Amino acid sequence: MNKKHEFLAPSDLMEAREGVAAAAPAAVAPAAVVGTWTNCDKATRGLVRVVIAASGPGISARAFGACTPTPCDWGAVTGMAYADSVSSTPAVAFSAQYRFGFKETIVVGHLDAGAMVIETFDHFTDGSGRSDYYSRYSMCR
Repeated sequence: MNKKHEFLAPSDLMEAREGVAAAAPAAVAPAAVVGTWTNCDKATRGLVRVVIAASGPGISARAFGACTPTPCDWGAVTGMAYADSVSSTPAVAFSAQYRFGFKETIVVGHLDAGAMVIETFDHFTDGSGRSDYYSRYSMCR
């Protein structure tokens, strides 16, 4: 006997169960990560400030890089807030992605004893031959 195997997505399995209502997705409460985070190193040549705001069910992030005489505004982008488990709701981390004409930057951050550790991952898309690079920043409120 040849039995045909059928692969189902988890949502298909839930729909197949009679009398079981699908659970609503948990919403991450972004309040803990919302605010203005400033680089603790005032002499940084990298990320100067990140402003995180609640935006509908998620967040928006506005980053500023070190430029002279004032920081460069990278603009606001939609981001994601993350809890520390599937059953908790307070945000403990966030991510956002920026696309510039010459590079893409992924920004991730997590709370650490009242501060925010932010990491950036820069990938050049302009064919310049520059190395992609990683940076880490300690941010204060």
